[in-house]
Amino acid sequence: MGVALRPLLADYKESPGWEDLGGVAAIDAFNALYQFLSGIRQSDGAPLMDSEGRVTSHLSGLLFRTANLIEKNITPVYVFDGKPPAFKAATLSKRREVRAFAKESWENALKEGDTESARKYAMASSKVDAYIIESGKELLSALGIACIEAPEEGEAQSSYMAQRGDVTYAVSQDYDSLLFGAPDLVRNVTISGKKKIRGKVISISPERLRLDAVLKGMSVTREELVQIALLIGTDYNSGVSGVGPKTAVKIVSEGKFYERISESDNAAEPDVLIDYFMNPPVNTSYKIVSRSPDHDKVIEMLCEEHGFSLDRVEAGLERFGAKKGQSTLDSWF
Repeated sequence: MGVALRPLLADYKESPGWEDLGGVAAIDAFNALYQFLSGIRQSDGAPLMDSEGRVTSHLSGLLFRTANLIEKNITPVYVFDGKPPAFKAATLSKRREVRAFAKESWENALKEGDTESARKYAMASSKVDAYIIESGKELLSALGIACIEAPEEGEAQSSYMAQRGDVTYAVSQDYDSLLFGAPDLVRNVTISGKKKIRGKVISISPERLRLDAVLKGMSVTREELVQIALLIGTDYNSGVSGVGPKTAVKIVSEGKFYERISESDNAAEPDVLIDYFMNPPVNTSYKIVSRSPDHDKVIEMLCEEHGFSLDRVEAGLERFGAKKGQSTLDSWF
């Protein structure tokens, strides 16, 4: 879900071409898996499943959309969340409630024959559970794609890796990466293409935000940007009632952050939340290693275990080899 900074960032968004995005991309894995689960579905909203009823939408997304990145000279590194911080509990509870309501609404829409509503509710019911995570990691390992485990938030880990220069940029749909200090955030990397929304087909292209440009343009420090976010509301606090993005900027510029944040229902003290964004727990001893796909293992997992079409998987694997010599991290260091 992230923080609602969109109205404040419009002037700083870049629209890079794919040729400008070559490099190593630290991808928020949970964010990407959720997008795959939400977007790769059948007409009635049901996810792709194998003969045993196991969801495979995420596996399809990891294979074919990762292949698309490799072809574009982008080396993906998937960063997985660890244990969520204690002050995220309320947000996670609300998300479970939303998913439960969406699932019930999906089932009701199917009974009524309303396929358009069914698909909408089905997308909102998507859940990244233990099976999705473990099977996703298994496939990425077979594909030779690097995976990094974060101690807590994956976006914080990706941002840290970008700050160190070990990756070219961080990839996430949420703007939280900027709060965690990602110098370069790219959105829409794993969901670019033609999408049908409310009956209209639209094109979704990559979008880039550079932290330095945002801070300079808004005349704020990164800590002040975090304060603005806390006033609006983040995954860790509810924000101040009636305070939107523009009002939050005004409050911070007037030095009234602490006065107003006291009105928010905070699960932790404001300084604790600020420190979490500024100095989040990260894995400092990670190793980024990529290699060629294990052809037989990918075929065994996708085709023999989950019933994927052999021809489609072979075609996907060929795309991983299309840029051989450019799709490994050795090219970038």
